[in-house]
Amino acid sequence: TFNTTNVTKLCPDAQCLFAFYGGETAYHKYIIALQFFNVFMFFWLANFVIALGQVTLAGAFASYYWAFKKPDDMPAFPLFSAFGRALRYHTGSLAFGSLILAIIQVIRVILEYLDHRLKAADNKLAKFFLSCLKCCFWCLEKFIKFLNRNAYIMIAVYGTNFCTSARNAFSLLMRNIIRVAVLDKVTDFLFFLGKLLIVGSVG
Repeated sequence: TFNTTNVTKLCPDAQCLFAFYGGETAYHKYIIALQFFNVFMFFWLANFVIALGQVTLAGAFASYYWAFKKPDDMPAFPLFSAFGRALRYHTGSLAFGSLILAIIQVIRVILEYLDHRLKAADNKLAKFFLSCLKCCFWCLEKFIKFLNRNAYIMIAVYGTNFCTSARNAFSLLMRNIIRVAVLDKVTDFLFFLGKLLIVGSVG
C-alpha cells in the first residue's frame, strides 16, 4: 500500500524496502540469546565428553596401579569397565564440572563479542578494563581445567563427588606444589616429543 498512500508527498525521501519474511516473531527478537544458548550447550557437551574421557583413563590407570596381583586382580577390559563406572556412578559429577567450565567459556565468548563491538569506539578505559577481564577469565579457565582434571582423577580413584574431589585435589596439589610444577613440565615435554614422533612418522 506504499505507492497508494501520500507518504511520498509528506516525505519525498521515504522508500519501501524489504526487511525479512514472516514479520517480527519471537525468534527474531531473541536470536542473539538463542545463539549464546547454542554456544553454551556446545561448550557444556564438549567439556562433558572430555571429562568422560579423563575419568575413563584415570579409572583404567588406577585399576592397574592398585592391583595387588597383576594381572589377576585387574579387570579383563580395564577401559570398558572404567567407562561403565564413569557413566553409571559419576555422570552428575562430570556434568557439574563441565558446567562450571562451560560458564567460564561462555563469559569469555561474551567478552570477545563485546570487544568486537567496541572496536569502533575510541574509549581507552573501556578497552583496558575489557583486556583485564579477558586476561583474568583466560587464567581462570586454565586453572579450572587443571583443577577439574585432577578432580576427575580423584573421582575415578576414590569415587567421591565433584566438590569433595576438587577440594582433596586442591589440597594435595598445594601440599606438593613444587613436585607438581616439575612433573607438569616434564609431562608437557614428553607429550611434545610424542607429538613430534607421531607427526614425523606419519610424514
